[in-house]
Amino acid sequence: MFDRLRNAILPSKASSVAKVYSRLGWAGLWIQIVLGSLPILAMAYYFFFSRTPREPRGGLAFVEYLTIANLVLLLFTIFWSYRYTRLARRIADPEKRPPKSQAISVVWTGVLASTAGMLFSMLVLLIEAGSLLFYFLKAPQGGIPVVQTSGGAAAHFVSTVDMVSLMALILTLFAELIVLVFSLWLLFRTTLGSVEWPESSSES
Repeated sequence: MFDRLRNAILPSKASSVAKVYSRLGWAGLWIQIVLGSLPILAMAYYFFFSRTPREPRGGLAFVEYLTIANLVLLLFTIFWSYRYTRLARRIADPEKRPPKSQAISVVWTGVLASTAGMLFSMLVLLIEAGSLLFYFLKAPQGGIPVVQTSGGAAAHFVSTVDMVSLMALILTLFAELIVLVFSLWLLFRTTLGSVEWPESSSES
């Protein structure tokens, strides 16, 4: 049973690792673009077509910095997924093929970037969810008005913007998780024998 599972997971040494880089690179690129654009479209729809007031709920400046860092990391991992596709072309070309150690370094960078992005997303998600929970706990048992008000009372209300923000964080976290899985699989696949890098050949 274990041997069958291992043979199903382990790829053949005669398979091409360049195709794996290309497939997972393009898949990670488009998954991040789609999941990253959904909350942007939802926010745009809310601001352009909603008639409710649009003043945001008060929050910590630290959360804003984490959110900006998270978006920067998301853009970086999108670019890095695209770099996997460029690396796939180099691997497929015997004259431009980099050594295996260089490909592993590129994949490790993607793993670290995805992990850092997930860490920032989880921190912001926990802070925002805790903040919303605090507002609901202060409200009577009947609940809290989910409307947005203006003036000084705006900091004590939650609105659709808060829910869209949480959804954006969840989608970003999901995209980063998928890219991390892809990067770990590329790392695992690169260390195995392949057409481009046979185990018996020495690295240049």
